[in-house]
This record gives sequence, structure tokens and C-alpha cells, in this order.
Amino acid sequence: MSDPSINIFTDVAEIKSPLTLVSGKVIDEYNLKYETYGMLNKEKNNAVLICHALSGNHHAAGCYNNEKKPGWWDNMIGPGKPIDTDKLYVVCVNNLGGCHGSTGPTSQIPNTQKIYGSSFPIITVNDWVNSQKELMDFLKIPSWRFIVGGSLGGMQAFQWTIQYPSLVKNCIVIAAAPKLTAQNIAFNEVARQAIMKDPNWHDGNYIEKGVVPAQGLSLARMLGHITYLSDESMGEKFGRELKQAKLNFNYDVEFQIESYLRYQGEKFVTGFDANTYLLMTKSLDYFDPIKDFGDSLKEIFKSVKSKYLVISFTSDWRFPPKRSREIVKLLLDNEKDVSYSEINSEGGHDAFLMDNEDYFGVMKSFIDEVNNGI
Repeated sequence: MSDPSINIFTDVAEIKSPLTLVSGKVIDEYNLKYETYGMLNKEKNNAVLICHALSGNHHAAGCYNNEKKPGWWDNMIGPGKPIDTDKLYVVCVNNLGGCHGSTGPTSQIPNTQKIYGSSFPIITVNDWVNSQKELMDFLKIPSWRFIVGGSLGGMQAFQWTIQYPSLVKNCIVIAAAPKLTAQNIAFNEVARQAIMKDPNWHDGNYIEKGVVPAQGLSLARMLGHITYLSDESMGEKFGRELKQAKLNFNYDVEFQIESYLRYQGEKFVTGFDANTYLLMTKSLDYFDPIKDFGDSLKEIFKSVKSKYLVISFTSDWRFPPKRSREIVKLLLDNEKDVSYSEINSEGGHDAFLMDNEDYFGVMKSFIDEVNNGI
């Protein structure tokens, strides 16, 4: 399957070396599904890593054969777009623990006939970075010209620069935070409880039972989706519009926003795994590099060579601009080269996925300035 307009290539890297996780558990071998766009140049200095957010995957741009909907960041990646595949070699990987081709809870345990299910270990952002480093070596990429990500993807991008400081030239952190607030952890816990209270949960081993905790996963997605939008965007798109001409005074769907959320929940169930959802939200909760590195963080930052671009959106209440400014302050306190842009948008947290002339202009300017000469 390919899209010749951006030279799309999809494959699976079989990693045979064991990965020791932050939890102390070890994954002896694993697969990483990845996609690339553009071509790696002779100097091998034009590679870009795209880190996906909670429900993302490796398919970031372009369309497969007979596919109508393009990859999740198609407006950002491609020929002549801010991340220009005429100049850059772009790599996006389905994170370890995912459910779109990389080893995760839906995978079969090696040398057995059993599915991992709930026995698959919790993966942290640190672990993802280490597994992505294995993919980097597999692809024989010596360094990343850019690492880019939004939301949980932005946290991975930031983590890369302090975990492998010599391997990242430039880092773009979008709609992210240096750690989750109690409120964000609370949202994630409610979502997890919705899944684990589903009668089809079976302690996370529902695949063995031939069922899916669809009701709980749908509710989790509905809750998450509310936090990704802003009050303004929901008001503009749905307002208080009714599905029918009058109120029916029952608990069926009456408002358009109710219909939309139910649709999003039901659609999500068909393409995502409940155990993966739990894993991804826990990874978000655990992310706290400042605490993880403690007093050694200042020493680590001395090795960081990366230039940073940090972007936030005015209507994002999940990770509001003040959280991005915390990242900026941390970088400035450690004398790092950082640019910051706060984009006016009514799109909420999902604004990082939406078309926005100012946003795309900032991205393109930063990338073009760095790319001058390649």
C-alpha cells in the first residue's frame, strides 16, 4: 500500500534485543510498526521522528490504496507542507503497547498460544523513547534533525532530548505539559474505571473470552473527547441543537452533542484496544521527568544541544498555555535555546491537529530556518 505523492512506506521492525522497562520488567523481543515518508539523504541528516498522542498510530500522513481518510497529521506532513517530505525523511512509529501493529496487549506472547491481555506491562514515556532508539538504530539513522509531537507525543519529544541529548538537533513540543495535574490524572482514572467496570472486562483478558468491553471503552472515549474540545468549539459546532424538532422528555439522544459523542465512542471501539487505552493513560500519569531525574536534571541539560520550539493554544484547557510556559521556563532556567508561540485558536486541545494559518506559519518558519542548506 502506498501513496506516491509522499513516498509512503510501511513496515515492521523486529527488535530482538530485550528491553528493560522502568517497572523492572523485561520484554525479550518485540515488533514496532512504522511508516516513513520522503527519502533519507546521503548525509543522513534530514530524519524526523513524529511521536503520536494517546490514540494515534504510525499512519500519520497520506492515504493507502482505496483509503478515503488520510493519516492523522496529513495537514502537517507532506510535499510543501510545514514538515516537508520533499526535504525531510519522516518516521512515525506505533508505540510499543499500541494496537496498530506494534507489540502490545493484543499480541501473542512469544512461544505460546496466549494473548498478552492484561499481563502486558505498563510502558512509560522513558520506555517508549528507548524502544524508539532501537528503531532509530534499525533504520541506521545517526541523529534526528527534528523530533515533533503533540500532547503525549510532545512529552515523548521532550523526553528524547534529555534521555539521548546528543541525538536530537531540534525538538518541537506542541500542546504538552511537564507533568499531569491532579485534574488530568482524575480524568484518566474515570476513563479507566469506565473500562474496568464493564461486564465484559474479565480482568483485561476479554479477548480470550471472545468479547470486548465496548460500553466502558466507548464511555472512556466520550469523556476524553470532551476534554479535547473547547466550550467555544462545541458551542459553535453543536450549540443546543436538537436531533428532532421538539423535546421528547426521555433519556434517548435529544441534543446533537449527545449524538456526536455517542458516535465518537462507538467508532473508537471498532479500532482501539481497551488494555492499550489503560496503558496509554497510565503512561501519561507517570510522566514527570523533573521528578525522575531530580538533582541530576541540571547536569543532564548541560549535554542537551537541541533547539526547542514550544507551542500552545489559547483554548486548550486540558494542557493550557501556562503548562507550556512551565516547559519554556525550565528550558530557559537551564540556558537552552527555546522559542515559544501561543496560538489563538478555539479548537481546544485538538487544535494541534487542526488547520490554522498562524500555527502552520510558526511551524514552517522554525523548520525552514533549521533546514536552510539541506
